[in-house]
Amino acid sequence: MSARRLRLPGPVHDPVVEATGIRVHRGGRPVLRDVSLQVRAGEVVAVVGPNGAGKSTLVGVLAGDLAPQAGSVALDGRPVGSWQPLELAMRRAVLPQETHVAFPFTVAEIVSMGRSPWVGTSRQRDDTSVVAAALEALDALSLADRRFPTLSGGERARVAMARVLAQDARLLLLDEPLAALDLHHQVLVLDRARRHAAAGGAVVAVIHDLSLAAAHADRMVLLAEGALAAAGTPAEVLDPELLSRVYRHRIDVLPHPLTGSPLVAATPATR
Repeated sequence: MSARRLRLPGPVHDPVVEATGIRVHRGGRPVLRDVSLQVRAGEVVAVVGPNGAGKSTLVGVLAGDLAPQAGSVALDGRPVGSWQPLELAMRRAVLPQETHVAFPFTVAEIVSMGRSPWVGTSRQRDDTSVVAAALEALDALSLADRRFPTLSGGERARVAMARVLAQDARLLLLDEPLAALDLHHQVLVLDRARRHAAAGGAVVAVIHDLSLAAAHADRMVLLAEGALAAAGTPAEVLDPELLSRVYRHRIDVLPHPLTGSPLVAATPATR
């Protein structure tokens, strides 16, 4: 998404979304425990951690789709629950882990659904160009006339991300955007996230590949058993002893030979 098309209020570095003391319980057990997080305009924040750590739940809370038992979330300086659904859709776009489509819509129609918050506004006139740009950004323009159910898993993932870009929201909340993608398209998605942030937006992405997260994120948030285990720059969070403890596996962290970015390697299991 280009800086020209992205129309974002507020200067870079202003807080976009802020969660304070979030607690969520499900089935009598804690899923999130006193988690606080601030995401500013101009940055990509990667949420990492093992399965069941609470990453998707945190995304749901930040999006305003899930109400916590305790704590608060502010979006653009207002409680997230105070925004009307349409106002919320204009300010944040959410990529869920899975995208289910019951009818054989074309890819172009699916991506066009991301434009629904702008119906009846002056920005509706940009719909055609925005949809085309979003498809092109995700290497999916050639899929525009295909029926969504006929796509492969990776193609569906790219189309779902294109819909999120087309929504033209300041805050992108991406729950495992790299799932089902090959390496080239994983890097492509993270590059689009970086460009969105550079244009004044903000991105929160749940990512399992720690090395890819380190290469593209400004900050990382490590969750473990629903609690905040670490937060900071990739170099600060990707401590081998901490990772080994959280993931319950021997993990080494080495510098990338070209960029110096942390590379995370798990020791093979003993045969």
